Amino acid sequence: MAVAALERLAALLPPERLLRRPVELAAYESDGLTAFRTRPLAVAIPDTVDEVIALVRLCHALKLPFVARGSGTSLSGGSLPIKGGIVIALNRLNRILKLNPEGRIAVVQPGVINAQVSLAAAPYGLHYAPDPSSQSICTLGGNVAFNSGGAHCLKYGMTSNHVLGIKAVLASGEVVEWGGASRERNGPDWCGLFTGNEGLFGIALEITLQLLPKAECFHTVLAGYQTLEQAGDAVSSVIACGLLPGAIEIMDALALEAAKAAVHAEYPPGCAAVLIVELEGPREIVALERERLDGILAASQPIEMRPARDADERFAIWKGRKSAFSAVGRLSPDFIVQDGVVPRRKLGEALRRIAEMSRETGLRVANVFHAGDGNLHPLILFDGREHGALERAESLAGRILTMCIEMGGSITGEHGIGVEKRDFLACMFTADEIDCMQRLRAAFDPLGIANPGKMFPGKEAPALQHQGLHPLERAGVISRE
Repeated sequence: MAVAALERLAALLPPERLLRRPVELAAYESDGLTAFRTRPLAVAIPDTVDEVIALVRLCHALKLPFVARGSGTSLSGGSLPIKGGIVIALNRLNRILKLNPEGRIAVVQPGVINAQVSLAAAPYGLHYAPDPSSQSICTLGGNVAFNSGGAHCLKYGMTSNHVLGIKAVLASGEVVEWGGASRERNGPDWCGLFTGNEGLFGIALEITLQLLPKAECFHTVLAGYQTLEQAGDAVSSVIACGLLPGAIEIMDALALEAAKAAVHAEYPPGCAAVLIVELEGPREIVALERERLDGILAASQPIEMRPARDADERFAIWKGRKSAFSAVGRLSPDFIVQDGVVPRRKLGEALRRIAEMSRETGLRVANVFHAGDGNLHPLILFDGREHGALERAESLAGRILTMCIEMGGSITGEHGIGVEKRDFLACMFTADEIDCMQRLRAAFDPLGIANPGKMFPGKEAPALQHQGLHPLERAGVISRE
């Protein structure tokens, strides 16, 4: 089977774009979740959309598993290869096909880097709002697959809120086009359904994105606190007063230490946590909201409040926050990034309980998260060279996720389920709900070859046979009767 598959693949791509040697495959064995590794059969590097379609159709014909991959920044193992399957690397499909300032849209290929869209739109006073911490390297195809958010998702929402149209090849080989250049359309929201599918439906080939006007004015404040709970409670106070900041972020002492070491970020000394709040919008509105915000933060008893006086100081504040994940690598040889969500009103309690778990297990935990929507990103530090260290770190990660569920939250905010959190899906959803999800997946991927082994616990759903029906009709979710 492997030899025959490689021969068929070699007929589609030249040798330099079909990687097979172990030394060539090494870079693709894991993604951002480096605790898991699998060597694929081969890595296919298409140059065109037609080549991607041909590869997927061949995989369907051979029942060959495949995983689509961009920059490999997934933190849940979402782009981990499948043993005996192939990786379809989309980095060469990196063109911005269309930029329409009047219509405020951009049409991009899946290999386009997130930050490049805003860079291209900047001369027209526009930007692309979703801003993951990895936005300087992550690709739009991956953002769509995992419905990525970012620091400013509190005000602007997730990737799904900014995708207007998608052209994709489903795992069955069928090419579909959904949506378009406008939000004014009838019928089901197929783009919304596809966004966040974690690569289980197929591969996005072209993505139509909504662009937004750049804010006229910003007011960015850095506030330092004696405890994490104080910082968490300050977030609740800001939201409760009716303000809707562009971003609200928290970093704890360990994350601050890492950011200082990595990018020489300057934060108030002696803080257990810092809170970053950013207002943005028309100058007159920001001026009014600034007075309210400053009063609320002053009442929360910070050690120090430090507003950014200019664009350079604002950039410095965000540079420290955006570098936090990678910077933690300076403090520990290995770490796991978790991605649970709790209600905002329970942020303080959640942070206190994470600190207690950290002390009980003897594992350091750095907290960096989108406080505005309760999206926690605890980074659990460990040394993988120590026997049992990874298992202890995973156990602590599981306790944190269980806590999130108990508080009425979620096991993921934006990183997805991937391979890391499959076993926790049943803690959030009933067996009937998971069965519905699996039938939906099988409708788009009858053979179960697109990113198999991800998201769902246990065995894959039974394959549904293609009968010429719409994918959701095959799943039994909709009917034309």
